[in-house]
Amino acid sequence: MTKKMGGTPMLGIVLGLTLVSGQLMNAYAVPSATAKDWATHTWNFGFAQVHMIGYQAQVIPAILAAICFNYYERFFKKITPSIVQMIVVPFCSLLLGVMTAHFIVGPIGWTLGTAVGNVVMAGISGPFRVLFGAIFGGLYAPLVITGLHHMTNAIDLQLIADTGTTMLWPMIALSNIAQGSAVLAMIVLQRNDDKAQQVNIPSCLSCYLGVTEPAMFGVNLKYVFPFVCAMIGSAVAGVICTATSTAANAIGVGGLPGILSINSKYFLSFALCMLVAVVIPFVLTYIVGKSKGIDRGVGVEDVTLDGSNVAAATAGTPESSVGAAVAAVTSAEAMGELTEDGTLCAAVSGTVIPLSQVDDAVFASGTMGEGVAIEPSAGEVVAPCDASVTVVMEETGHAVGLTLASGLELLIHIGLDTVEMNGDGFQTHVRKGSIVHRGDPLVTFDRKKVAAAGHKDTVLMVVTDKGSAEKVDLTTSGTAVAGVTPVIRY
Repeated sequence: MTKKMGGTPMLGIVLGLTLVSGQLMNAYAVPSATAKDWATHTWNFGFAQVHMIGYQAQVIPAILAAICFNYYERFFKKITPSIVQMIVVPFCSLLLGVMTAHFIVGPIGWTLGTAVGNVVMAGISGPFRVLFGAIFGGLYAPLVITGLHHMTNAIDLQLIADTGTTMLWPMIALSNIAQGSAVLAMIVLQRNDDKAQQVNIPSCLSCYLGVTEPAMFGVNLKYVFPFVCAMIGSAVAGVICTATSTAANAIGVGGLPGILSINSKYFLSFALCMLVAVVIPFVLTYIVGKSKGIDRGVGVEDVTLDGSNVAAATAGTPESSVGAAVAAVTSAEAMGELTEDGTLCAAVSGTVIPLSQVDDAVFASGTMGEGVAIEPSAGEVVAPCDASVTVVMEETGHAVGLTLASGLELLIHIGLDTVEMNGDGFQTHVRKGSIVHRGDPLVTFDRKKVAAAGHKDTVLMVVTDKGSAEKVDLTTSGTAVAGVTPVIRY
């Protein structure tokens, strides 16, 4: 948590150790503690007494303590002369951090964690647990899009600490499987489309192994209906999962390997849930996709946001057909005006680093495609080449997608986890369908606001589709000037 917020990880470790010190009463011994025990485990300040409690297996107190500590560290770094920062900042930050952790946020976090655990436990074990399973199973995938799915880890750990198992993690694993099964249906439907299979196959494999982002963003959300079909299958699997009280002993293994986390007495029920999470999304996606002509080569550009077929929607309407034809001709003419020289310049000024060094597993692994990362020195992102704007995250402003005349597709992603800022500090200067030329402004962002939110402002340039290019050469070091310095050649 400390590293995530830009603090010093080693100091965060020290703070965490103070929460589980052997001098404190172990968290598991608190319920059975006697007056004699408290007599030797209480800080007496005269005007106040505070129980010396450890926070073993408690997640929320640790998170709250880390947040407070990071603000202390930033404050002392700001007001302390650099010559004595090495001594003053760690000491003062830890002193206040430890006091805050044990006297304020620790007890609050303990109470909050217990309350959250009780509420979730009531939902998954009460009379309406089947309904809870349907809602959580169906809506977990949309949580992944927003990044809010990370909060479920804290709830899982709290449930494991309180009851020894968690019933949330099995449904999370099933949601991963459902999204992968929807992509599997797209693989079958698009088996003759080599270009689509370059994205479909690796996305399906990573999804079945627990990493859903490539599948959702690369396939399911592009067509929409596979995403919805996967949600339906996940909801049904969630109903069965909660109805059979299937629980996991631990978290960490998602997708098909998720069965390794399941309590052994629930292996058969979880296997049934896995079967449902595979069959229902696959069958629904295949049926809907076939009805929309996906198997006959209908592409994403022919499917509207609600998943309906454009050609079918405009059939028999001359005005619509003429309008679509005019729009297509206009778009083709605009794309024809774009020039290419085989280079993509830096989208932002700064220091170029390899994509593999980025603190994001999806991008660093190359799952989304080849590319480079730039540590920016300014907050203006410009077009690296002539292109058509095909994707703009207008609400958040953190990403723009470009398509070149050759078919090469480039994703420009600003910062890590900056989607959580909901557009605060970001301003887009283009819209979907815009034609841009090298150096045209795309997005401006406030680097100070990004840092204050605890995020890194690294700008990623990822080639998600090579188009007609045979290979891509990357420049992964040096200083770059936005719109001037080539960093990708194809």
